[in-house]
Amino acid sequence: MVQLSVDEKKLKNLLKETLIEVIEQKRDMFHDIVAEAIEDIALTNAIKEGESTESTSREEIFNIIEGKS
Repeated sequence: MVQLSVDEKKLKNLLKETLIEVIEQKRDMFHDIVAEAIEDIALTNAIKEGESTESTSREEIFNIIEGKS
């Protein structure tokens, strides 16, 4: 079996360069991934905040959505 010797600094630089290249080439995909992660964090925070507030009825929610409040 062949054993490879890897210089940690060279490997780290190679990984950085590769990641930068992928981000540049797939900018839209990377943007979508980051945007989705931010949305997930915001939703998680909203859920946590909602758990510590008073409950609201379904009717009240629909009145707010329909502008009847």
